[in-house]
Formats: sequence, C-alpha cells, structure tokens
Amino acid sequence: MKRHLLILTLGICQWSFCAAQTQISDYQPGVTAEGAVYFLPKTALRFNIMVEKTTYKPGDFAPYAMRYLRLKDVPQEASTQYRVISIRQTAIGVADTTKRYAVKFNPKTVAANLSLAEDGRLLGINADVKDTPHPTLFKAARKPIAVNPRQFMTEEILAAGSTAKMAELTAREIYDLRENRNLLIKGQADFMPKDGNQMKLMLSQIDEQDHALSSLFQGVTERDTTEHVLIVTPDGSFQRQVLFRLSQQLGLVEADDYSGAPFYLSIDDLQTVPPVDEEAAAKVKKKQYEAGVYVNIPGRMRATLYQGIDVLQTQEHPAAQFGRVELLSGDLFNKHYDTHLWLNPVTGAVDRLQAEEPK
Repeated sequence: MKRHLLILTLGICQWSFCAAQTQISDYQPGVTAEGAVYFLPKTALRFNIMVEKTTYKPGDFAPYAMRYLRLKDVPQEASTQYRVISIRQTAIGVADTTKRYAVKFNPKTVAANLSLAEDGRLLGINADVKDTPHPTLFKAARKPIAVNPRQFMTEEILAAGSTAKMAELTAREIYDLRENRNLLIKGQADFMPKDGNQMKLMLSQIDEQDHALSSLFQGVTERDTTEHVLIVTPDGSFQRQVLFRLSQQLGLVEADDYSGAPFYLSIDDLQTVPPVDEEAAAKVKKKQYEAGVYVNIPGRMRATLYQGIDVLQTQEHPAAQFGRVELLSGDLFNKHYDTHLWLNPVTGAVDRLQAEEPK
C-alpha cells in the first residue's frame, strides 16, 4: 500500500486584515506565562482517493486457450490499467495565518488555560478539546502466496517435446481434475472421503490444481489498491479547476500532466452569512484593542467533483473562510465568571460556551 500526500491551494486569494486584541508582529503561536498567540482556522478539504491497479500477465499456453479449453478472447499481451474505485472528501481545519490574535494574561482574568492544536489553532479555553482525528490509514489485504502451476504438471507433461504438446497434455489434466471433482460431488469416485472435512479438503486441492493449471491458458490478473490524499484549501469560489488526472497506464498523475484524464473540482460559496455592513465594520475596528477572544462565524461551501463532464459527487461543508470573525467580550473571562469555551477545530465556531457565576 502506498500513501501519497499533496497539498493544493485553489481559488482566488482574498487577503484581509482582522482586528487583533493587541498589536501583533511576527509572533509564533503558543502559550507562555505572559499570554498566548493563536490562529483561527480556515476549512480545507481532504480527498482520499482509492486507485486500483490491475496487472495482467498472459499464460505460457495463451495461444492454445481456444483450441484446447475453448476460451475466447484471451489476451496475448501483458497490460496494466488503473481506475478510481472511490473518492471520500472530508472537511479539516488548518491554521489561517491571516487570523492571528494575542491574549495577555493578567490577575483579573481566569482565561489562562488555552488549548491549542499543533499548528496553533485555538481549540478551547478552560476546556479539554481534541483536534479532529486523522482518518484510519488504508491497509491493503495480504496477498495470497502465488502458486507455481508447474508443480502440478505430470511427468508426461514435463517430458513433452514442444509447447503445443505440453498445452495439449495440460488441458487433458485439467479435464481429468474436473471430472474427478464431479464424481466426488456425485459420490461416484473410486475413493470417497470418510467425512465432510475430508471431502472439503479434497475438493479444495482439486480446485487449487485446476486454477493453477488453467492460469497457464487464461493468464494471471493481479489487483493492487493505492490510497492518495489530496488537500485543497479554497480561498474563494471557483469552477472546474483540475484536481488531478488519471492515466490508465501510469495511474494518478499531476494536474498539469496531460497523459491522464482530468478530474475537476468546483467550489461555491453558498453565502449563508450576510456581509458585514459599514456600521458594524466600524464597530469592529473601534474594538480592535478590546480584550476578549475572537471566534469564527462560518459560512458554507459546496464542493462538486467531476470526471470529465460527469458529476461524481457533491457535498456541502461549513467553511470558516466564507464567514466572518466575531469578538467574545473579555468580561466573560474575568473572575466573576467560571467560563469554559469549546471551539470547533474545523471552523473555529463556538461549539459550546459555559459561563457561570462561581458560588
């Protein structure tokens, strides 16, 4: 099993300055004794793409498949083909470096226990909040041990003077195996098994020999599944941008590799959050140095995946970057309240806010 990771940024970049609680320079996120610097998240899309590779190898007796086993259209050349068998998209949170804020601790506040993700996203205050867990990694099933069909060839087959004669004798051996199997099932074999378990064992051995010898005519087909992970962080709406390409001979290739057929992605801002009017924006600017905690009011986006002109899947997700930022007043975190805040790790929205007056 192979796992590939590719991070993409698509769409129209929209750079905006968000008001901060204190003057911010190029600080790194983290918690110290004096305070904390944190990011709010933006919402990215993770695509888990399962690609199946099918490899065909013709058998040694492939040219005689029709003559001796009446098998039509048996390929005579080796081939390799790839196809997408599933695509799963999920929303994840990543740090939005344009939304960076600072909190300074002082004796009048109790908001000193901040939970941060590894990339600096604020997860909660005075609350135990876990980041979004990574999905379970794909594990390929263990392949069965390949059986060498020549170990089932009789002495007569191995002593044949030509490939055509070996194919003829092998075909006879296959027909004998199938006849013996039918006699066992009908109860007419010369040596019938004593019980059901012995019967299963004998039938299993006959099937194994039949399959191995038949592969000399039919060829051998093997399938391997590979997981590819693409991460897209849209900063705006866009239509039908190439997410990846799939080549039937090479598998998943880069978006600019024209050897593969394109898979497109469209992102639509559903505009579920009304834009901030000028009066409200002026109030936010006026409060830019006010103590408190900034959170996201997320919007929603629609992600549509195409294979060529055909729609493969459409899903809607909450999206932090299509919403706005709001300030939670610092009064919630003074000594007059026992405040606990849980933020959504994907959107930065308030999942839960608990503020009680201490007894």
